[in-house]
Amino acid sequence: MTPDLPFSPAAERNKDPILEVLEAELPARGFALEIASGTGQHVCHFAQALRGIRWQPTEPDDHTREAMSQRIRESGLANVAAPLSLDVNAAEWPVRELCDAILCINMVHISPWPATLALLRGAQRHLSPTGKLILYGPYLENGVAAPSNLEFDASLKRRNPEWGLRELEDVTRMAISQSLVRTRIVHMPANNLSLVFARIPR
Repeated sequence: MTPDLPFSPAAERNKDPILEVLEAELPARGFALEIASGTGQHVCHFAQALRGIRWQPTEPDDHTREAMSQRIRESGLANVAAPLSLDVNAAEWPVRELCDAILCINMVHISPWPATLALLRGAQRHLSPTGKLILYGPYLENGVAAPSNLEFDASLKRRNPEWGLRELEDVTRMAISQSLVRTRIVHMPANNLSLVFARIPR
């Protein structure tokens, strides 16, 4: 692997615990869309382990997407597509097939609240009838979190007042408004959560 490619220590630490959640929730074969793929470490790791899933990474930033493309090429994985430019706030996403999974790692708290609402609207549009939306990151539960997460929340808000940890029930309530129901909460290392949402049965 090219030594100067962007590298996230956090992604390296959490990739295996997140993979365990994906192994439990994803079908043996299907199509998965990752929102805000960043360095591409996650998508390459997941694609290596879950060969029956076709992965579509996305990233709005041109420079980040270029570096991710290099990582994907060097991985030699045939089940990872070239990353798309996707802004969750866009009225239309450049995705042409329904998704068996939409995965979003560590974006909800490092973006304004309207981005989370747009993510939920996009999931409602693009998930297959049996598809899952999987969110990973830290959350508040009735304003309560581990001290380290509260410190992280404060630091995020100092960087950008529109950022910060979101209330778990606020996200859940807004998901319901998009016909998505929370089906599972998985407590993850370092005080993070994986949230799984599915379409509300009609």
